[in-house]
Amino acid sequence: MKNLSWVIFLALVGLDLLVWQQIIFLDRSGSPKIYFLDVGQGDSTLVQFPTGVQILTDAGPSKKVTVELEKVLGETDRYIDLAVITHPQLDHFNGFNEILERYEVGAFIVNGRGVELREWENLIAKIKEKKIPVIILTAGDKIKNAQNKINILSPDQNFIQSGELNDTSLVTKIETGNLKILLTGDIGQNLEKYLVQKFGPALKADILKIPHHGSKYSSSDEFLKNVNPEIAVIEVGDNRYGHPTEETLARLGKTDILKVLRTDRDGTIKTVAEDSRLKFFSAQIDK
Repeated sequence: MKNLSWVIFLALVGLDLLVWQQIIFLDRSGSPKIYFLDVGQGDSTLVQFPTGVQILTDAGPSKKVTVELEKVLGETDRYIDLAVITHPQLDHFNGFNEILERYEVGAFIVNGRGVELREWENLIAKIKEKKIPVIILTAGDKIKNAQNKINILSPDQNFIQSGELNDTSLVTKIETGNLKILLTGDIGQNLEKYLVQKFGPALKADILKIPHHGSKYSSSDEFLKNVNPEIAVIEVGDNRYGHPTEETLARLGKTDILKVLRTDRDGTIKTVAEDSRLKFFSAQIDK
């Protein structure tokens, strides 16, 4: 396993049940970078820690993710330390089927829910064939890499049982360098309300991945007020749902967000903190 070492505390039953965990990676030098990949109507976010550890949250619906990854990583870097599946819907997990044909993956992080879909079953079979560890995380779990942190904010044990898969989305707050990034999967306003009640202003992040591709049922005023990001990114492509909706865009327009970016218009988006300033690049990626 390149560039990866594990320290796991308390109980690990098999490879797919982790009671509590802390994951510590080998240290390398560098600066944090975040890429919101243009994968069409779906999510895929690559975070590169200053240590060089690479975490890919979701992979979109198709092989397009591998095209965008190669633009960012080049032809020789074929290793992803952690792959996170926020929830088992095609537009979030299916690209991993193609990724596993081209890249090595150190471990998968999941929420513990599954679906009866051929693509999901194919992915699970590939993961087992390659003997990649699968770790279940829920609210309160943490991942640590040197000074970098990933806090799992949701789902708790109530939401993970929801009949609505969007409610089960892994919500992660990532702290790396001077950046705080909130990745939200497809949560709706009910989950946003829960997060506001539980964390309040502690939700504050520099960068917000807008929930559910800009659905009108997400991005409530109270949620946006508490996150209070400088940059908001909508990961979206051609779709029949009207994402992002006029209602959501209007709510975003009423905030103090400096820039709202969209992968359908801006292409793959790179964000980085330099000299205490948050910078972003779109379309033409400057590696």
